Order: sequence, then structure tokens, then C-alpha cells
Amino acid sequence: MEENELELNELMLQRRRKLQELISSNLSPYKGKFERANYISEIISTHKDIQPGENTSDKVCVAGRIMALRKHGKASFAVLSDISGKIQLYLAVDKLGEERYRFFIDLDIGDWIGLSGLTFKTRRGELSIMVDEFELLSKSLRSLPEKWHGLKDIEIRHRQRYVDLVVNPDVKELFIKRNKIIKSIRNFLDERGFLEVETPMLQPIPGGATAKPFVTHHNALDVDLYLRIAPELYLKRLIVGGLERVYELNRNFRNEGMSSKHNPEFTMLEIYQAYADYKDMMKLTRELISSVAEELYESTMVEYEGNQLDFSNGWREYTMLEAIEKFAGIKLSFEMKIDELKIIAKRHQIKVEDGFGKGKIIAEIFEKLVEGQLVQPTFIKDYPIEITPLAKQHPDNPNLTERFELIVAGREIANAFSELINPLEQRERFEQQLNEDDEEAQRIDEDFLRALEYGMPPTGGLGIGVDRLIMLLTNSHSIQEVIFFPQMRPES
Repeated sequence: MEENELELNELMLQRRRKLQELISSNLSPYKGKFERANYISEIISTHKDIQPGENTSDKVCVAGRIMALRKHGKASFAVLSDISGKIQLYLAVDKLGEERYRFFIDLDIGDWIGLSGLTFKTRRGELSIMVDEFELLSKSLRSLPEKWHGLKDIEIRHRQRYVDLVVNPDVKELFIKRNKIIKSIRNFLDERGFLEVETPMLQPIPGGATAKPFVTHHNALDVDLYLRIAPELYLKRLIVGGLERVYELNRNFRNEGMSSKHNPEFTMLEIYQAYADYKDMMKLTRELISSVAEELYESTMVEYEGNQLDFSNGWREYTMLEAIEKFAGIKLSFEMKIDELKIIAKRHQIKVEDGFGKGKIIAEIFEKLVEGQLVQPTFIKDYPIEITPLAKQHPDNPNLTERFELIVAGREIANAFSELINPLEQRERFEQQLNEDDEEAQRIDEDFLRALEYGMPPTGGLGIGVDRLIMLLTNSHSIQEVIFFPQMRPES
């Protein structure tokens, strides 16, 4: 056993002994409700103008966690933290009495307390509370880490997010920003007449995207169900039903790899608008993200990994073929023979698997050679029909669809279509996608096709990866940083 593990165990034993002493003295180490009257940020704001050495007659009542404790004979100092901030506590024997003073300085960093007292400023200008009453609310049995940084600790930070939030104020602030971003998204869409809806997470047929699903079994129905990989087909059913503008902030699940950009469980925003197309979705995307950035920072300029991202109106726009020519210097077309495309791919170490058609090869070339170069917000539009089975065919080129992706900082943030609403063509596309080697991909969602047969109006659809958007807006470098509890390998 390593020395630090022995030390940790001894500290834990000390705290357990204190716990037993409390219980033996008929003092509860785990209290019930506490009537807090003030938040620390409110106290700081109210008393920011008092002068060093000045006392006030304002009695406050706060609660929080002890984050530091400095013992000095008959007078000691502590630091208390709540959700809103930190404040210094001043503890004196002549104020608390010998017994209560000794009780307090025997508390541990990490303990939760409630207290009351008068506010004042020390001669050094530190706003403080002179404690006159306090009670222990919850005893901490583990020591908070003194140092919590470095690559070595990243996995522990993500696994023990509850400790990460306590000792890293920036992490707490990040998740408060996450909440603000999601509220801002909702407000933006609600103000534009979109209806927030909920669709099934358990689906009999996984659809709406190409991904491997998680499988579960429903005992009462005796059927296998799938955690959704996307809500798309259910949201389109609602458009068929006459709900002209809908959105869902949803959890999706994909039983695939993990990386700095992928978590098996993630948050998506999907939006559908009747009588619209992908150009309308492009405008909506630009307005939505600009509005969220403006509300968060009062600016549309956002720093990300050393780059100043400009989310104002000057977003670039290229077709996929134009982007490949501009950024990779390769002129491609669907008139080229597939063997020519394979040679170009091989020349750039791009793997072409059996069954890849022209469209898939072109998309792979774009992804490998171009996507990473797109730092500023860029719309890439007119995707090959081969990789877009749910989008409307482009009127000027039967090999393409009316689809775009938004790329920022080399990553896909949004994906949108003019939706395919022809039920006969949709069936044909589904049949072309059937995969004999994948049992889950052998089934066609007949109920969705039946819904389309009742008639669906022209519709634009948009999906935004909420976690990736939050990464951009908070300058976070991995998706695990913006998810409270990312999936992790089991602890060894």
C-alpha cells in the first residue's frame, strides 16, 4: 500500500472517531432542516462598501461547507463556501464560550455547518462574519484533496465529480453556464412559437440515424426495445399530426466508441418546422447560436482553444465539393469514375471499405482533409444522397441532397435537412440502407412510412449537438468536461 493511502486511511479513522464521540455525547452529526436566511454572494454584495475595521449591525444566517480552518489560540478563522461564493468566518472564545469554541475548532474541512453572526471588515479589508451561534449539519468522513490538478487526476475528476465541484470553482461555474445555455435555447425557440415535446426513449426500431443501439428487454410485453439513437422519426410524426413547429432537448444513446468528442449518452436538440427547408434551418441555426452567445457573454465573439470564434452574421458557406476544392486542392465530381475516386482516397491514406459508393468516398475525403481546417463557423451543404437517407433530393443534382452541417473549430455542431416527405421514395431509400450483416438495421419502420402516407408538409429539420455547443461556448476541450457524470470504465 502506498504511503498516501495509509495517510488517507488514518485521516478517515480520525474522522470516524470524532463521529463516534459526537454520537456518544448524544450530539447528532447529521441534522435535519436548517433555516438559512442569506446566501454568501448576497452578503458580499450588500456589504461591499464598508470600510476596513468597520463593524455592522447586520446579523446574517448562512450555511455551507468549511473549506479552510486556521486555529490561533483564543481566536480562529475559517472559510465557508456555499453555492454562491465564499466568506471568512471569525471565531472567538469570548463570543462563543470556551466549550463551543473548542467544538468548532475540532471540526474538519469538508464539514457542513449552519451559523449566524454579525458582518464586519477586518483591518486588512476582508469581509467576515463574527460567529455567535453555529451547528454541525453533516460530518464529512473523507478529506478533501489539497491538490487537484494535472493529467493524472483527470479521470478521478470526472469519476468523482462531486469532489471536483467542491474544490474547483471553475467547474461549478462551467455547469452553471451549461444551465444558462440550455435555458437560453429554450427561451429562443419558445419565443418563436416552437412547442417543446417529449418522444420515446425506448423504441421498438432504432431509427433517425446510423448508429449501434443499446438493447434492453421489456418483460411485460416480452419484446426487445432500443434506447433511442435519435428522436427524428417520432418528431416527424408530430409534424404529420399538425404540430407545425416542435423541438426536443433529448438524451440519445449510441453503443459506440468514446473519445473527447463522443460519450455513449449525450444531449441533442432537434427542431422541425413545417413549410420550411434547409436554408431556413441555416438561418435559424445562425440566429440561435448567435443569440445564445450574446446572452451568455454579451458578445458574439467566443474564445476557443486560442481562437476567437465569431458568431456574428458573417458565417461562411460552401458546398461539400467546393470545400474540398478550396481547402484540399482537389476537384471532384460525380462524373468521375469510382476507381478514380478510390485512387485519390488511397493517395491521402483514406481507407475505402467494400460497398462505398462515390458519395461515401467523397464524404470521407471531406472529413479527413477538410473538416479539421474549418475553424470559424462554416456551413457545408449539399451532401451526397448515399449518406443522407432522410433528406430531400437536391433539385439540381440527383446525387446530392438538401442538407448542411455546421462545422466550428473542426467539429460538426449541427446537421440539417429539407426533409424527405415522399413516402414511396422514403421506402426505397430505407430498402437501399438495409444491412444483412446488422440485425438491428434489417427492419424498416413501417409505422413511420404509414405516417408519411397520411401526408407530411414541406419541413425543415435541424439537430444540434448540445454538449459540443457547450464545449465551444465554455472553452472546454473534451465532452467529458461538460457532462456531470460521463461514462467511465469500471474502477479497478
